[in-house]
Amino acid sequence: MNAESRIRAAIEEHWQASERGDFEAEHAIYAADAVLDYPQSGERFRGRETIAAQRGGHPADRRFTIRRITGHADVWVSECVITYDGAPSYSVSVMEFADQQVVHETQYFAAPFGTPAWRVALAEPMPGRTIEEA
Repeated sequence: MNAESRIRAAIEEHWQASERGDFEAEHAIYAADAVLDYPQSGERFRGRETIAAQRGGHPADRRFTIRRITGHADVWVSECVITYDGAPSYSVSVMEFADQQVVHETQYFAAPFGTPAWRVALAEPMPGRTIEEA
């Protein structure tokens, strides 16, 4: 298995562990001194233990649906829907790797929104989705 295949497998295991609530396996992907940034809130979490603690303390019931994983070399992107207590949040995770571990992750979150009436006729639904007017 080449390096990129190993990284992809590690990312897939990370998200599967997140879904099943296996916090140890979920955070095995991170280097001990990894950094996690949430640009929308301005928060930075430094170190695998701190990253795991802030996620482990989340009060919501979380579900993870991975829509796509793409990347090359040391930069990989996961497109996800993370559902918190039944409410979906669309997320993009940018993971930067060194020595097969995440050294920096940036996660962006967005709430779903409806399609404006003026562009409904121009759009088609994404696979597995429906278009809802705003």
